[in-house]
Amino acid sequence: MSKKEPVLYLLPLFFIIFLTGGCQTAYYNTMEKFGVHKRDIMVDRVEEARDSQHEAKEQFQSALEQFSQVLNYKGGRLEDKYNTLQAEYDKSEATANEVKDRIDAVEDVSEALFDEWDDELDQYTSKSLRRESEKKLDKTQRQYEQLIKAMRKAEMKMNPVLKALKDQVLYLKHNLNAQAIASLQSELVAVESDIAE
Repeated sequence: MSKKEPVLYLLPLFFIIFLTGGCQTAYYNTMEKFGVHKRDIMVDRVEEARDSQHEAKEQFQSALEQFSQVLNYKGGRLEDKYNTLQAEYDKSEATANEVKDRIDAVEDVSEALFDEWDDELDQYTSKSLRRESEKKLDKTQRQYEQLIKAMRKAEMKMNPVLKALKDQVLYLKHNLNAQAIASLQSELVAVESDIAE
Protein backbone atom coordinates (compact mmCIF):
# COMPACT_ATOMS: atom_id res chain seq x y z
CA MET A 1 0.00 0.00 0.00
CA SER A 2 1.50 3.35 -1.00
CA LYS A 3 1.46 6.43 1.18
CA LYS A 4 -1.22 8.04 -1.02
CA GLU A 5 -3.70 5.17 -0.73
CA PRO A 6 -4.63 5.81 2.94
CA VAL A 7 -5.46 9.38 1.99
CA LEU A 8 -7.82 8.11 -0.71
CA TYR A 9 -9.58 5.93 1.86
CA LEU A 10 -10.00 8.91 4.16
CA LEU A 11 -11.45 11.18 1.48
CA PRO A 12 -15.00 9.75 1.75
CA LEU A 13 -14.78 10.04 5.53
CA PHE A 14 -13.82 13.71 5.32
CA PHE A 15 -16.61 14.26 2.81
CA ILE A 16 -19.17 12.68 5.16
CA ILE A 17 -17.90 14.79 8.04
CA PHE A 18 -18.37 17.91 5.95
CA LEU A 19 -21.88 16.85 4.98
CA THR A 20 -23.03 15.98 8.47
CA GLY A 21 -20.92 18.35 10.52
CA GLY A 22 -23.19 21.33 9.97
CA CYS A 23 -20.37 23.39 8.48
CA GLN A 24 -22.03 24.57 5.30
CA THR A 25 -19.09 26.72 4.23
CA ALA A 26 -16.79 23.71 4.25
CA TYR A 27 -19.44 21.71 2.39
CA TYR A 28 -19.83 24.35 -0.33
CA ASN A 29 -16.06 24.77 -0.65
CA THR A 30 -15.60 21.02 -0.98
CA MET A 31 -18.35 20.78 -3.57
CA GLU A 32 -16.78 23.61 -5.57
CA LYS A 33 -13.47 21.75 -5.57
CA PHE A 34 -15.38 18.89 -7.24
CA GLY A 35 -16.82 21.33 -9.79
CA VAL A 36 -20.26 21.74 -8.23
CA HIS A 37 -20.93 25.45 -7.70
CA LYS A 38 -23.34 27.05 -5.24
CA ARG A 39 -25.60 28.08 -8.10
CA ASP A 40 -25.86 24.44 -9.17
CA ILE A 41 -26.64 23.38 -5.61
CA MET A 42 -29.21 26.16 -5.38
CA VAL A 43 -30.92 25.09 -8.61
CA ASP A 44 -31.02 21.48 -7.39
CA ARG A 45 -32.45 22.53 -4.05
CA VAL A 46 -35.11 24.72 -5.63
CA GLU A 47 -36.13 21.79 -7.83
CA GLU A 48 -36.20 19.48 -4.80
CA ALA A 49 -38.30 22.01 -2.88
CA ARG A 50 -40.70 22.32 -5.82
CA ASP A 51 -40.97 18.53 -6.05
CA SER A 52 -41.59 18.17 -2.33
CA GLN A 53 -44.30 20.85 -2.51
CA HIS A 54 -45.93 18.88 -5.32
CA GLU A 55 -45.71 15.67 -3.26
CA ALA A 56 -47.18 17.50 -0.28
CA LYS A 57 -50.09 18.72 -2.41
CA GLU A 58 -50.81 15.15 -3.52
CA GLN A 59 -50.53 13.87 0.06
CA PHE A 60 -52.87 16.55 1.36
CA GLN A 61 -55.38 15.65 -1.36
CA SER A 62 -55.15 12.01 -0.29
CA ALA A 63 -55.70 13.01 3.34
CA LEU A 64 -58.71 15.09 2.30
CA GLU A 65 -60.18 12.11 0.45
CA GLN A 66 -59.74 9.93 3.53
CA PHE A 67 -61.29 12.61 5.70
CA SER A 68 -64.26 12.84 3.32
CA GLN A 69 -64.75 9.09 3.70
CA VAL A 70 -64.78 9.48 7.47
CA LEU A 71 -67.42 12.20 7.15
CA ASN A 72 -69.55 9.77 5.14
CA TYR A 73 -69.04 7.06 7.76
CA LYS A 74 -72.10 4.80 7.87
CA GLY A 75 -71.05 2.29 10.46
CA GLY A 76 -68.46 -0.39 10.67
CA ARG A 77 -65.25 -0.20 12.60
CA LEU A 78 -64.56 3.37 13.60
CA GLU A 79 -61.09 2.32 14.66
CA ASP A 80 -60.22 1.41 11.05
CA LYS A 81 -61.27 4.89 9.94
CA TYR A 82 -59.24 6.41 12.76
CA ASN A 83 -56.14 4.39 11.86
CA THR A 84 -56.44 5.35 8.20
CA LEU A 85 -56.90 9.02 8.99
CA GLN A 86 -54.05 8.96 11.54
CA ALA A 87 -51.75 7.44 8.90
CA GLU A 88 -52.76 10.13 6.42
CA TYR A 89 -52.11 12.82 9.02
CA ASP A 90 -48.67 11.37 9.79
CA LYS A 91 -47.77 11.29 6.08
CA SER A 92 -49.08 14.83 5.60
CA GLU A 93 -47.09 16.10 8.56
CA ALA A 94 -43.94 14.39 7.25
CA THR A 95 -44.34 15.90 3.79
CA ALA A 96 -44.99 19.34 5.27
CA ASN A 97 -41.79 19.01 7.31
CA GLU A 98 -39.92 17.93 4.19
CA VAL A 99 -41.16 21.01 2.35
CA LYS A 100 -39.95 23.22 5.20
CA ASP A 101 -36.56 21.49 5.26
CA ARG A 102 -36.17 21.85 1.49
CA ILE A 103 -37.00 25.56 1.61
CA ASP A 104 -34.56 26.01 4.50
CA ALA A 105 -31.89 24.30 2.38
CA VAL A 106 -32.61 26.68 -0.51
CA GLU A 107 -32.27 29.63 1.85
CA ASP A 108 -29.01 28.28 3.24
CA VAL A 109 -27.27 27.85 -0.11
CA SER A 110 -28.71 31.13 -1.41
CA GLU A 111 -27.33 33.02 1.55
CA ALA A 112 -23.89 31.53 0.91
CA LEU A 113 -24.13 32.31 -2.80
CA PHE A 114 -25.17 35.93 -2.28
CA ASP A 115 -22.56 36.48 0.45
CA GLU A 116 -19.85 35.15 -1.82
CA TRP A 117 -21.06 37.28 -4.73
CA ASP A 118 -21.13 40.39 -2.54
CA ASP A 119 -17.64 39.67 -1.19
CA GLU A 120 -16.29 39.11 -4.69
CA LEU A 121 -17.49 42.52 -5.87
CA ASP A 122 -14.44 44.01 -4.14
CA GLN A 123 -12.18 41.94 -6.38
CA TYR A 124 -13.15 43.85 -9.52
CA THR A 125 -10.60 46.26 -10.93
CA SER A 126 -13.05 47.56 -13.54
CA LYS A 127 -15.62 49.91 -12.00
CA SER A 128 -18.09 49.39 -14.85
CA LEU A 129 -17.97 45.59 -14.54
CA ARG A 130 -18.34 45.89 -10.78
CA ARG A 131 -21.38 48.14 -11.19
CA GLU A 132 -22.96 45.71 -13.67
CA SER A 133 -22.30 42.76 -11.39
CA GLU A 134 -23.72 44.67 -8.43
CA LYS A 135 -26.88 45.45 -10.43
CA LYS A 136 -27.21 41.78 -11.36
CA LEU A 137 -26.74 40.83 -7.72
CA ASP A 138 -29.51 43.21 -6.64
CA LYS A 139 -31.86 42.01 -9.39
CA THR A 140 -31.12 38.36 -8.67
CA GLN A 141 -31.69 38.87 -4.94
CA ARG A 142 -35.06 40.50 -5.63
CA GLN A 143 -36.08 37.60 -7.87
CA TYR A 144 -34.89 35.15 -5.25
CA GLU A 145 -36.86 36.94 -2.53
CA GLN A 146 -40.02 36.62 -4.63
CA LEU A 147 -39.33 32.93 -5.15
CA ILE A 148 -38.77 32.27 -1.43
CA LYS A 149 -41.83 34.35 -0.54
CA ALA A 150 -43.96 32.20 -2.86
CA MET A 151 -42.46 29.00 -1.45
CA ARG A 152 -43.05 30.10 2.15
CA LYS A 153 -46.60 31.17 1.27
CA ALA A 154 -47.30 27.68 -0.08
CA GLU A 155 -45.73 26.19 3.03
CA MET A 156 -47.90 28.34 5.32
CA LYS A 157 -51.05 27.13 3.54
CA MET A 158 -50.27 23.63 4.80
CA ASN A 159 -50.38 24.54 8.49
CA PRO A 160 -54.13 25.28 8.75
CA VAL A 161 -54.92 22.08 6.84
CA LEU A 162 -52.64 20.08 9.14
CA LYS A 163 -54.26 21.62 12.21
CA ALA A 164 -57.77 20.84 10.97
CA LEU A 165 -56.75 17.28 10.10
CA LYS A 166 -55.13 16.86 13.52
CA ASP A 167 -58.36 18.07 15.17
CA GLN A 168 -60.36 15.45 13.29
CA VAL A 169 -57.88 12.69 14.16
CA LEU A 170 -58.05 13.67 17.83
CA TYR A 171 -61.84 13.80 17.69
CA LEU A 172 -61.99 10.29 16.25
CA LYS A 173 -59.53 9.08 18.87
CA HIS A 174 -61.63 10.57 21.64
CA ASN A 175 -64.76 8.99 20.16
CA LEU A 176 -62.97 5.65 20.26
CA ASN A 177 -62.01 6.32 23.88
CA ALA A 178 -65.64 7.12 24.69
CA GLN A 179 -66.80 3.93 22.96
CA ALA A 180 -64.26 1.90 24.89
CA ILE A 181 -65.39 3.40 28.19
CA ALA A 182 -69.06 2.87 27.25
CA SER A 183 -68.37 -0.79 26.47
CA LEU A 184 -66.63 -1.11 29.83
CA GLN A 185 -69.71 0.36 31.49
CA SER A 186 -71.91 -2.36 30.00
CA GLU A 187 -69.34 -4.94 31.16
CA LEU A 188 -69.53 -3.44 34.65
CA VAL A 189 -73.32 -3.80 34.67
CA ALA A 190 -72.96 -7.45 33.59
CA VAL A 191 -70.35 -8.13 36.29
CA GLU A 192 -72.47 -6.42 38.94
CA SER A 193 -75.51 -8.50 37.98
CA ASP A 194 -73.37 -11.66 38.09
CA ILE A 195 -72.19 -10.73 41.58
CA ALA A 196 -75.71 -9.93 42.76
CA GLU A 197 -76.96 -13.37 41.76
